[in-house]
Amino acid sequence: MTFDIGLVLGILVVSFVLFVTEWIRMDVTALLVLAALAISGLVGPNEALSGFSNPAVITVWAMFMLSAGLTQTGVANVIGRQVLKLAGTGEIRLVAIIMLTSGVLSAFMNNIGVAALMLPVVMDVARRTERPPSRLLMPLAFGSLLGGLTTLIGTPPNLLVSEALRAAGGEPFGLFDFAPVGGAVMLAGVVFFALVARHWLPQRDPGRESTAGGPNVEGDYALQETTLEVRISRGSPLVGKTLQQSRLGLATGLNVFAVLRGDRVFTTPGGDFVLQADDRLEVEGHVDRLEELRGWRELVIEQSDLGLESLVFGGVELAELQVAPDCDLIGKNLRQTDFRTRFGVIVLALRREGDVLLSGLAEVPLKAGDRLLAQGHKMRIDALRDCKEFEASVHEPTESLAEQYQLQERLFAVRVPKESVLIGKSLNESRLGDALALGVLGIIRADNAYLLPEPDEVLRADDRLLVRGKPEDLDVFRGLQDLEIESGSARGLQALESDEVGLVEATLAPRSRLAGKTLPQLEFRARYGLQALAILREGQAHRSGLRDMELRFGDVLLLFGKRERAALLTAEPDFIVLTQKLREVVRNEKAPLAVLIMAAVLAPVLLGVLPIAIAAIGGATLMVLSRCLTMEEAYRAVEWRSIFLIAGMLPLGLAMQETGAANLIAEGVLNAAGSLGPWGIIVGLYLVTAVATMVIPTAALVVLMAPIVLKASADMGISPQTSMMAMAIAASASFTSPISHPANLLVMGPGGYRFKDYVKIGVPLTILVLIVTMLLLPWVWPLTAK
Repeated sequence: MTFDIGLVLGILVVSFVLFVTEWIRMDVTALLVLAALAISGLVGPNEALSGFSNPAVITVWAMFMLSAGLTQTGVANVIGRQVLKLAGTGEIRLVAIIMLTSGVLSAFMNNIGVAALMLPVVMDVARRTERPPSRLLMPLAFGSLLGGLTTLIGTPPNLLVSEALRAAGGEPFGLFDFAPVGGAVMLAGVVFFALVARHWLPQRDPGRESTAGGPNVEGDYALQETTLEVRISRGSPLVGKTLQQSRLGLATGLNVFAVLRGDRVFTTPGGDFVLQADDRLEVEGHVDRLEELRGWRELVIEQSDLGLESLVFGGVELAELQVAPDCDLIGKNLRQTDFRTRFGVIVLALRREGDVLLSGLAEVPLKAGDRLLAQGHKMRIDALRDCKEFEASVHEPTESLAEQYQLQERLFAVRVPKESVLIGKSLNESRLGDALALGVLGIIRADNAYLLPEPDEVLRADDRLLVRGKPEDLDVFRGLQDLEIESGSARGLQALESDEVGLVEATLAPRSRLAGKTLPQLEFRARYGLQALAILREGQAHRSGLRDMELRFGDVLLLFGKRERAALLTAEPDFIVLTQKLREVVRNEKAPLAVLIMAAVLAPVLLGVLPIAIAAIGGATLMVLSRCLTMEEAYRAVEWRSIFLIAGMLPLGLAMQETGAANLIAEGVLNAAGSLGPWGIIVGLYLVTAVATMVIPTAALVVLMAPIVLKASADMGISPQTSMMAMAIAASASFTSPISHPANLLVMGPGGYRFKDYVKIGVPLTILVLIVTMLLLPWVWPLTAK
């Protein structure tokens, strides 16, 4: 038994470390815990899988579907808008009404869904009342969390503690058993926010509305400082080429958001847009790109007779690498994997199924079986023979590889003249690799040649840069050099706004599948028809390097394009459009039916006729049968990560009880705080739970804490309902950090909040919730067990 206790505690510690570090996804960690418990024999196969049939887990996913039904039929949206109409313009009243509205909705809907639903509504209120969204969005998030404390179905921790009580042979909580304490806590939180905490809210507006109805670029995005106009001159090699072929975006980092051609304006042109002479390109980006353009204009392109032997002297070799099937590079491009730094070689070409790619390699996602022609020092090439990422490292004569990869006549030199603005800049800072579609293979300096120069190698006057490219690359380079910068003539984004075209903001939905992906991976412009101009992250606007930024929850994307495409974005489940007037209710004619179904779910639970799990399943099924919700929408509405997280961790709680690990921990708690009496124990367990919510998912935390709380309560003669109620409130009151609850993270970007904002307001609110809970618990729930 001692060994079993040690094994359970070991699994507990490992899972805790994985939750805190997030080295592995939390739901995957939970499934690993389940597998480890079953394989080690700590629980039987049926017990290991029992989490998936647990009534609390079933109720959680069914409630996700019911909430989606109310959302898709516009019920909650209508309620929210009507109530907010009564809020007026005073900040105290606005904060109170927003928190009460989101709180009441969260009592019967998933609080993440309420926050997502109300976000555009509150943004619209902020615009109409000319208040920064940062003054209203945190009250929205915290109001939804407080509202979840008021009913059994308001939040998963409430359901889990009730099921833990039932499994332990106790009396589970009823639908409104949380209301006396939870309702008082919510009202105290609303009063605290309206009278005190609102003074601590920041004054930040990441994108104020303009008269055209979109975000104001004069705000935190500061795009007015980064817009300019460039002209395609007559005779330019770029005439007749597409925007993608021009490499303007890759080479300069500038976003082309419009093309002016005579009296016509082409907004958000795609990569296949063909350039013509005298086109004026409205672009946005960092103004230092102007200096780069001037620097490139000064470079001298020299046709050279450099032969292939110039690639393989001084210990430098060529080799062919084949990407292995289980390689972690698959699906990523060379830029994302930082291939040069990781492996110490340069990729000159890529061969895939007989086709050879010689340009744009940095943007090509790798596939299993791809063959890469690499140039590197012999030591590096030899080391790759044993690298698990590649199936083979083939050394062949230079002439043979050159023929296979069509390298002949593709080498030329570019000279850096004296007085060039590029002198003193590193290769990386010069962005010449992006401009020429390939990296610089070598530098000829005086009588010396340096192959494989490092990215931080500083350019000097009269350096000759050895590069490889196609004749078309030379044309593109000359075309970039010939671009004419029209100083002070840029119209700017807002000047191009109209009834058809404008700016819009969007953020990732809580269950978006796009987190961790870049805009090129999503083919964002082609897929959505909108140009991403900036990404707002943790209060800071990023206007360049967007191609390489992986999207995160909490990011706000500033988009430009046709309003009809922006309206279509509202139907995308991966995004929440922050402009309320673009959002449309999908099935408002079904709203009365959705309300009736929800009432049919709650009524038998209140009357004690049906358990909540069965009623919730029936209600979710009726939502689909009545077409308030499609089956695809129902599946998409479920936060499957949470379901697998809970189901995977429940066996660990069971193992802690059966092996005595929970008893051991409970005894430790009693030895440390037993002298403080029953209420000291309850306060101690509350504080441990509240602090742990900062790093552990609340559902997993409740599963781990439940057996400890139940054992400590039994040993001290404390009513399990009282202690479990306290623990449930502590777990659900996740105010102290943006990562402690998805609702907090959802408003972080639109509100321009920083981590310290949550700490500054969340900590006092957590203390207030503790005080109110401890004052009311004795009046509502008996201290001692009957």
